[in-house]
Amino acid sequence: MPSDLSYWLISVPLQDHDPHRMMTELSKTLMKDGGAASSDIGLLTLPPLKTGTLDSLITLSDELPKLDASFTGIVAKIVDTLRALLNNDEDALAQHVLVNEQEIDRYMLGWSWNGSKYRTDRSLRDILDTLQKEITSIDNVMKTKLNNYNLAKGQLQQLQRKKTGNLSVKSLADVVHKEDFADLGSEYLETLLVAVPKNNLKDWQAKYERLTSMVVPRSSRKIAADDEFALVNVTVFKKVKEEFLQKCRENKFVVRDFQWDDQIVEKQRQELEEAGVSEKELWTELLRLARTNFSEAYQALAHLKVVRTFVESVLRFGLPADYFGVAVKPNAKRSKALLGALNAHYAYLARFEGGGKGGKSGAIEGDVPGEWSNVAEAELLPYVLSEQFMVAA
Repeated sequence: MPSDLSYWLISVPLQDHDPHRMMTELSKTLMKDGGAASSDIGLLTLPPLKTGTLDSLITLSDELPKLDASFTGIVAKIVDTLRALLNNDEDALAQHVLVNEQEIDRYMLGWSWNGSKYRTDRSLRDILDTLQKEITSIDNVMKTKLNNYNLAKGQLQQLQRKKTGNLSVKSLADVVHKEDFADLGSEYLETLLVAVPKNNLKDWQAKYERLTSMVVPRSSRKIAADDEFALVNVTVFKKVKEEFLQKCRENKFVVRDFQWDDQIVEKQRQELEEAGVSEKELWTELLRLARTNFSEAYQALAHLKVVRTFVESVLRFGLPADYFGVAVKPNAKRSKALLGALNAHYAYLARFEGGGKGGKSGAIEGDVPGEWSNVAEAELLPYVLSEQFMVAA
C-alpha cells in the first residue's frame, strides 16, 4: 500500500480529451459516503514529452527508481539540515520548506511542468541528465557548506566547553592570576598547575615534594576548587619537569598545559567571540542556502517523479501518450478508504495488461509493438501511481 506520508501522483488514459470532466468525476467518487475517502487533490498536467523507442523506455524504467531514491535522499538531507539548524522547531521548519515561496501542498496540488527550464522538445534522456546535474550540484554545495558550518560549530563548542567543564579540562584564564606563578622570568624554575581530585588532596600535600628531586619545598597552594577537583600550583626545576609530569600521571594528578600570558584572558575572550560570530554567520548562510536549495531540489524531484509517471504510463497504457494525471494528498486516517475508492473508480482499467489503449498495443517511435506486460514491473493497481516526498511534521 502506498504511504499516507507522501503525495500520490496518479496517471490514467485521458478520455475524450477532457481532463476537467475526469477530475469532476473523480472528486465526486472521493466524496461519496460522507467523504469517507476525501483527500486534497489537484490536477497533474502531464506534459507532451517525447516517448522515444521501446528500448529507451525500458532502460529508463529500470534507471528511474534508482534516480528517484537518490533525488529523494538529497531532498530529505536538506530537510534534516533545516530541522537541525532550527532545533527541531516544526513551526519554524514549515516557514522554510517552501517551493517558490509557497507551501508544498499548494505547489503539488497545483503542479505544472516548468517548460522554460526543462524543455519538452528534448528527449527524456536529456531531461533526466539535466535534472541529475542540477540535483548533484545542489548536493555538492550543501555538503561543502554543511561541513564548513560543522567545523565552525565544533570549534565554538570546544571553546565553550573550556569555560564550563571542571578544573581538569576548563580554561584557566579566568581562574589563575599572575601572582600564582613564582617563576616568571626564571631561567631554571617553572610553576606548574595541577588538577587534583578532591578526595586525593591530602595525598598530594603529602607526596608532591617527593615525587621527584628538585621540587621547591612548600611551593604548592590551592588556587581554586570545584565539585570534583582542586587546582594547585607547584614550582619545580625545569630539568625535572618531564619526570615530574610522569609521576603526576601515575598518581592521577592532572597537570594542566598552561603558560601565563598577560593578555591571555583578553585573547581567549576575543577567540570565543570571534568563533561565535563565525558560527552565527555560517548558520545564517547555511539556513538561507538550505531554504533556497530545498525549493530547487524539490522541484527537480517533482519533475523526475512526473517523468517516471509518464514512462510507466506509456509502458502500461501505450500510445498515444495522452494521460490524465492527478496529485493526491491522502488523509492519513482514511488512506485505506481512499485507495479502495480509487481502485473502484478505475477498475475499468484492469483490461490494460501492458498493451495499448482499449486493449490494443500502441506503437512507439520505430513502429515497435507495445507488448510491455512482460517487462514492466507487475502492478496490483489499475492505474500508475508514484509517491512524492512529503515533509513529515
